[in-house]
Amino acid sequence: MDDVFSLLTLISVPGVGPKRIRNLIHVLGSADAVLRASLQVLRRVEGIDDVTAENIRRHADPGFAEKQLRLAGQENVRLISFWDDAYPPLLKRIHDPPVLLYVKGNWELPGSGRIAVVGTRNPTSYGRRIAESLARQLAGHDIPVVSGMARGIDTAAHRGALKSGGTTLAVVGSGVDVIYPPENRGLYESIIENGTVLSDFPLGTEPSGPNFPKRNRIISGLSLGTVIVEAGQKSGALITGYLALEQNREVFAVPGSIHSMQSKGPHRLIKQGAKLVETIGDILQEFPQWKGKTGAGAETTPPLETLNETERRLWDHLSVQPVHIDALVQACALSPSESLTALLGLEIKGFVKQLSGMKFVRV
Repeated sequence: MDDVFSLLTLISVPGVGPKRIRNLIHVLGSADAVLRASLQVLRRVEGIDDVTAENIRRHADPGFAEKQLRLAGQENVRLISFWDDAYPPLLKRIHDPPVLLYVKGNWELPGSGRIAVVGTRNPTSYGRRIAESLARQLAGHDIPVVSGMARGIDTAAHRGALKSGGTTLAVVGSGVDVIYPPENRGLYESIIENGTVLSDFPLGTEPSGPNFPKRNRIISGLSLGTVIVEAGQKSGALITGYLALEQNREVFAVPGSIHSMQSKGPHRLIKQGAKLVETIGDILQEFPQWKGKTGAGAETTPPLETLNETERRLWDHLSVQPVHIDALVQACALSPSESLTALLGLEIKGFVKQLSGMKFVRV
């Protein structure tokens, strides 16, 4: 493992990104050797021009390294370099892997078997339920769920994984000590306790627009496959999907209404070859190691034989799309009181959920 203090000092140099740092250390052996090298030696390294060599000699900032290490100690954050045995092997295979990861939560990152679940910050109730359900089932099968802790689909995915008692990883577009969005403080604390918050941005980094596309390569890079639940045509979640394709990972997309703008992104991906996902089985069957896999928290088919005739009639007319009580009354030829009584029974048994406006969906 390369010396973290020297690596942080090298990271502080303007214009020296992960690729140049990897090239420099590959040629010179260590970050410390890079910092001690002469201008003449530095210029011999591929990608290092005169300006960059001068920056390394004159603008490396040990003070930045000292501050980062001090904050890491205060925040209980672990720093994992590209050369550390704890660095995720899958992430090493992407085009531009980070040279340093900031990790808060579980010290040991899970192995290579992870699935990312991502999507729009402005989901429909359908998209939110699907994301939470898929994540809950994946984590229930002991498959860690990766997402970005953003509002909307990401939040639903993390919550679904946590509800099953599984592991979830949040890759954030800020320092791991900066909670964003602020309303996710409770979620952040739950992830720290039961999973991992990860970033390649220095501690104290505030979230900004350009950070999020950069972090998306890590979300897909940590995962064997990426599921896009809902995304507009310009959504950052689509960037994650395309990055996954470039990284030779599986890409999955959940279909939605043709009238919904949030379905445009997944439908475009499906047209371009992403696998359509209706159930968790559509994901698992793409990975031989998970075929037939079951877990303690895995969902099973509801025991429909436990429903009475009225409950079963209503169940048959419900789906993951909200249905108004008036439509159910008409479709099932039941009185409003009969329908509401049976729907209450279905909700108590865990088969349906009531939404605002007297609408009902399957759980």
